[in-house]
Amino acid sequence: MADDSFPARPAIAASQLNQLRRLLTELLPANAFYTKKISQAGVPATVASLHEFSEKFPFTTKQEIDEDQRAHPPYGTNLTFPLDRYTRFHQTSGTTGAPLRWLDTPESWNWMVESWTEVFRAAGATASDRVFFAFSFGPFIGFWLAFEAAQRIGCLCIPGGGLSSTARLRVMIDNGATILCCTPTYALRLTEVAAEENIDLRAACVKTIIVAGEPGGSIPALRARLEKLWRGARIFDHHGMTETGPVTHECPRQPGVLHVLEPAYFAEVIEPASGKPLAAGQTGELVLTTLGRIGSPLLRYRTGDLVKPIHQPSTINHQPCPCGRHTLALEGGVLGRVDDLIIARGVNIFPSAVEDIIRACGDVAEYQVTVSDARSLTELSVQIEPTTSCADPSGVVKRLEKAFEVAFTLRVPVTAVAHGTLPRFEMKAKRWSKRG
Repeated sequence: MADDSFPARPAIAASQLNQLRRLLTELLPANAFYTKKISQAGVPATVASLHEFSEKFPFTTKQEIDEDQRAHPPYGTNLTFPLDRYTRFHQTSGTTGAPLRWLDTPESWNWMVESWTEVFRAAGATASDRVFFAFSFGPFIGFWLAFEAAQRIGCLCIPGGGLSSTARLRVMIDNGATILCCTPTYALRLTEVAAEENIDLRAACVKTIIVAGEPGGSIPALRARLEKLWRGARIFDHHGMTETGPVTHECPRQPGVLHVLEPAYFAEVIEPASGKPLAAGQTGELVLTTLGRIGSPLLRYRTGDLVKPIHQPSTINHQPCPCGRHTLALEGGVLGRVDDLIIARGVNIFPSAVEDIIRACGDVAEYQVTVSDARSLTELSVQIEPTTSCADPSGVVKRLEKAFEVAFTLRVPVTAVAHGTLPRFEMKAKRWSKRG
């Protein structure tokens, strides 16, 4: 039975509009970046409805933020308050360009921590859980937010920064960690290390693995493999960005479906080329307005994330998700990035589709994909590193080549390399490269 304690759609929309009006009041004229942007767009500083906001206010892009920070180093002009009000610094990973720097006030930080507690609660976390954080605590925002959110719930928080993978496994087991937070790739890597070091994962108490940083958490084949290797632990997907904070959590009733953390955000899905809104069931770009991050806000930010809404918010007043939520639900999680799309011989290919095929094939520990442009034709080739238990690497190669041909109607050459040849990743995996 669905939980009927969640706010209905009209209440969510009313809260979003109230927060948006407050945000605009705080921004203008204090925030130089948005004061200039809104003035140049010729739009009113007040909004009558969320629809009017979507119709009239311009998008914000990563390029704009980057150019602003270059012109006004080091933090740019997207600051609503004097610099001495800010107490937190973080930056993006820089995987798609130069890192963006982000400052937060205590109030904005608290808003994001509260949003992260919703991720943990949706995953079923309680004060009795012990959470292991299998990552180094660098300048990337998600680590710190997740740690503080787990503390706020009352969990025992176990940091894994500065430890080897072997040491992390032993600390996790010795302390009886029940929840593991890491990237999907690193969750796989830990099982590989456990096998190499003869560490029996049956001794682990992990019941939930919260994954983020990559689309893998919503890829069915990868989820199934992780759940098998981790002895039935539930995989729980989540995604966020340094620019926005935590954005989604997985539906407790529908694996592979992500709920946007509304009303903390106002979310839209647009056609990337035209910027026009898309209907439910169509794949488009996620656009977010951070309603509570007043110190360093984003209005209609083009995230670059490709998603497929199951329902548009305006259509779900009386059709809640099976879990009871009325928030925007995204089928398949984050499907990829707008700039990730590869068109090979007329076939649209996303990295997530390639990974799903590889993981479904089995017996693959790691892989790398090369995209080459020769004679004006885009070609893919794949290197795989079979697992140590794989008895027939050539058979895996043949199965994969056949699976790619069936899925994409084109030939993708696959070669097997020796164990330990391909790189391993703790953070976001970089498995795709371009040549030519």
